[in-house]
Amino acid sequence: KMAAAAGAAAAAGLWSEVNRCGQNGDFARALKSVNKILQINKDDVTALQCKIVCLIQNGNFKEALGIINTHTKVLTSDVIAFEKAYCEYRLNRIESALKTIQSASQQTDKLKELYGQVLYRLERYDDCLAAYRDLIRNSQDEYEEERKTNLSAVVAAQSTWEKVVPEDLGLREATYELCYNSACALIGQGKLNEAMKKLQKAEELCRQSLSEDSDVTEEDIEAELAIIHGQMAYIMQLQGRTEDALQLYNQIIKLKPTDVGLLAVIANNIITINKDQNVFDSKKKVKLTNAEGVEHKLSKKQLQAIEFNKALLAMYTNQADQCRKLSASLQSQSPEHLLPVLIQAAQLCREKQHAKAVGLLQDFADQHPANAAEIKLTMAQLKIAQGSVTKACMILRSIEELQHKPGMVSALVTMYSHEEDIDSAIEVFTQAIQWYQQYQASQTRAANPKSPVHLSLIREAANFKLKHGRKKEAISDLEELWKQNPKDVHTLAQLISAYSLVDPEKAKVLSKHLPSSDTMSLKVDVDALENSHGATYVRKKAGKLTGDNQQKEQGQGEVKKKKKKKKGKLPKNYDPKVTPDPERWLPMRERSYYRGRKKGKKKDQVGKGTQGSTTTGSSELDASRTASSPPTSPRPGSGAAVSATSNVIPPRHQKPAGAPATKKKQQQKKKKGSKGGW
Repeated sequence: KMAAAAGAAAAAGLWSEVNRCGQNGDFARALKSVNKILQINKDDVTALQCKIVCLIQNGNFKEALGIINTHTKVLTSDVIAFEKAYCEYRLNRIESALKTIQSASQQTDKLKELYGQVLYRLERYDDCLAAYRDLIRNSQDEYEEERKTNLSAVVAAQSTWEKVVPEDLGLREATYELCYNSACALIGQGKLNEAMKKLQKAEELCRQSLSEDSDVTEEDIEAELAIIHGQMAYIMQLQGRTEDALQLYNQIIKLKPTDVGLLAVIANNIITINKDQNVFDSKKKVKLTNAEGVEHKLSKKQLQAIEFNKALLAMYTNQADQCRKLSASLQSQSPEHLLPVLIQAAQLCREKQHAKAVGLLQDFADQHPANAAEIKLTMAQLKIAQGSVTKACMILRSIEELQHKPGMVSALVTMYSHEEDIDSAIEVFTQAIQWYQQYQASQTRAANPKSPVHLSLIREAANFKLKHGRKKEAISDLEELWKQNPKDVHTLAQLISAYSLVDPEKAKVLSKHLPSSDTMSLKVDVDALENSHGATYVRKKAGKLTGDNQQKEQGQGEVKKKKKKKKGKLPKNYDPKVTPDPERWLPMRERSYYRGRKKGKKKDQVGKGTQGSTTTGSSELDASRTASSPPTSPRPGSGAAVSATSNVIPPRHQKPAGAPATKKKQQQKKKKGSKGGW
């Protein structure tokens, strides 16, 4: 009895210690006391519950879940349902957490809160929205603001990922979290300018809220603002301001935020900006998308987009095997998605396997008819790249839902015209016109009058037929147009012009329907038209100059008369006594007296021949005779009289008489000659 009493006293002391530590938030110390209590009574339900709570508070979710699973007899689902579901939720076992919540006999407020979080992680946004609405309606406590924030996050997710137009929840955007979520919803709707204003407001509210706390530093504020700035950069990217977006993205990365999801999204967005450029930077950024825990922070569509970009980056960096592996994995996860098969086709085209790429796309189009249109457009593009325009036309014409579209008709007619297949081009026009006729026949005339697209197609068909000499077919189209609108003078004029080539009498009859010249008088200001900005001819205004203007004009004329002509510069060696060479403006080679340059540079020295012999007389080698006589310009036509050894050079090209070649040049020439001899 005494031992039992001592044990009870010890347990009471330990419980008081647990209570005190719990109130102080010292759960590590509380855990030690709880373990001592369990040594006294290992099946104490309250002690086990306290131990699980201490472990959860310390972040030991796996250990806490292990205790729950090993004491199932004592800790029934009714007793420990919330703690078990919460541990599973924090360990990212979301499906298990959902089952635990649904199996609980009593749905407490705590379980409902957790249920909303679980549904959000499972991306069941409609159910999540209903759960939070129920919570807000039926609970009144200090967590109301957090619930409203979560509710706005659900609406933003619906707008972004499911393209659902969000309803106005009537929430007062008093916190930066609510402003941020509202901005995300606006981005999902494509209202980028409004979203940017909301984000700016969110930034302002965030700064105000955090600056009130004296313990918060500027670095802490910037870290909290990182997600807002990341969304701002995303809007800039969507608006085409890629340089500004890239700068802001890199600023956020330099802050090294702890949110791996934010870093992964920013890195992915930078990769999309880089595309096939700056691939080394993209390779570095890919590492951020592979961080641990990223898969639990992002939605399925975000993770899928990252994987697509990894496959594209592998293609751009010529990692063909890696590209095929990633795209095949993506295709197995989402068999109906277009991008994986398009990436595979692009990789095959880079490897010059165009036929294989077309076959791959054709197989996908056959298996998934709903997505066949986009695939066939890609196939047609590949065929055009190969030069198979006719085959491309056949593929395009097989897309039934696009056959009547003006863009498709225009593309097909252009391609057939390039191939000079006029009959097929006219057939394209005919099929499109027939489609509109059948469509309009199925509608009531009051509800849907003649479509302007239909009439424009008929007009384009008529113009095309006239251009290619199909006058009779064009006339029937023009008559149809005129029948639809008898007041259309332009169509009538075209019709008369066409008939004048086939049936002049009919053209004369139709010309009576043209309005008379009196009724066609147009109120046009001819002077204003001629003086307009786009006029090719502008008529000068006539009229005499009056008074001051006339004197001004005369004064300008006098000034012009007084201007003197500037004297030209003369060469430095100009001699007024010598007649200038009339051929001085011609290049040296084109002058009549030019005899070409001698190969030897020693013109005035000993020439070739036997040793000691000379080619000229001693009088010609006497420098005193040539130095005393001034050089003169040669007369026109006197080039034949100039000897090969003469040192007389035309003006502006003179050198000192008899200037010998340098010793260095002679040595170089000898070296070259000796090499040539070998």
